[in-house]
Amino acid sequence: MSRLERRPEPSRRMMLASPLLAAVAMLLTGSALFFFMGQEPLAAFYVYFIKPWTTLYGVGELLLKATPLVLCGVGLALAFRANVNNIGADGQLTVGAIAAGAMALYFDEVQAWWVLPLMLLAGALGGMLWAAIPALLRTRFNTSEILVSLMLVYVSYHLLSYLVHGPMRDPAGFNFPQSKMFSESATLPLLIEGLRVNAAWPLSLLAALGAWFFCQHSFAGYRMQVSGMAPAAALYAGFSEPRNVWLAFMISGALSGIAGVGEVAGPLGQLQPSVSAGYGFAAIIVAYVGRLHPLGVVLSALLMSLLYIGGETAQIELQVPSAITGLFQGLLLFYLLAADLFIHYRFKPRKRRLPVSSGEPA
Repeated sequence: MSRLERRPEPSRRMMLASPLLAAVAMLLTGSALFFFMGQEPLAAFYVYFIKPWTTLYGVGELLLKATPLVLCGVGLALAFRANVNNIGADGQLTVGAIAAGAMALYFDEVQAWWVLPLMLLAGALGGMLWAAIPALLRTRFNTSEILVSLMLVYVSYHLLSYLVHGPMRDPAGFNFPQSKMFSESATLPLLIEGLRVNAAWPLSLLAALGAWFFCQHSFAGYRMQVSGMAPAAALYAGFSEPRNVWLAFMISGALSGIAGVGEVAGPLGQLQPSVSAGYGFAAIIVAYVGRLHPLGVVLSALLMSLLYIGGETAQIELQVPSAITGLFQGLLLFYLLAADLFIHYRFKPRKRRLPVSSGEPA
């Protein structure tokens, strides 16, 4: 028999290499999966992982899908580094989309440059407002932010559904549950004509760069990291835990809200019953695969985006079920967590105890 024993010092090299090892393990498991589904593994991998990169349109779609993943993932990475478990990024994205959509519909007749910045501001404030609820409950009543932020996701879904079925529904939309299409001044400009990727992509890169600078060159970022890595040391140094919780929630909520603006002012162009394809939940995997580093999040978001696009391509060409995308995402997270376990712990065999003789002395 053996037991797990914490290593004196985890290998930094293995911590950096573990996302690559997890991706390789995911591919090996995926090849077995495709084989049992009656698909030739190499051909299936080409369709799933290579073909989306072979056309300019495919690259544009990859960047489009990666945009909300980068924004939500960067915010969650900062929160997780501060030991704040914000699981409600999808709800904050949805409320940010609602707030931005309200601005777009209110100024529907206005053709001015300031409409779009106003929508971005409204989206960020909407995400922050939704994130403030679990922040308040944790700092005031010591409530689990995991449960509160998660449950608020479904509240935001119902709020959006109510609005597009009622107050924000397009009166000329033949009773479909959707708002009016936004005006040109309320939509993000395209980066390349003919592609759907828009100005939200460079905005997400700026957010990642700003988060990196915040972590590396600001006292507030240092304070958040110390609070996450060594809470006792942070308390001894006089760092306020409630302040760090609020800061982490406000940053992640704002970035998630901006991701919602990118969806409704970008490819959707209106409010619909659903504005997110689960980006807020996928961003949790993105944050951990990126090792909670803002620049690593960009690379992991591109990988996760490839899983989305590759899954859609495989559905069409290989006739595989849509659940294959979620399966690959789950495998990636599973293998990453398994790698982290062996980075921080090792198996140590238990010493066998010799049986004590009960015979009488001679």
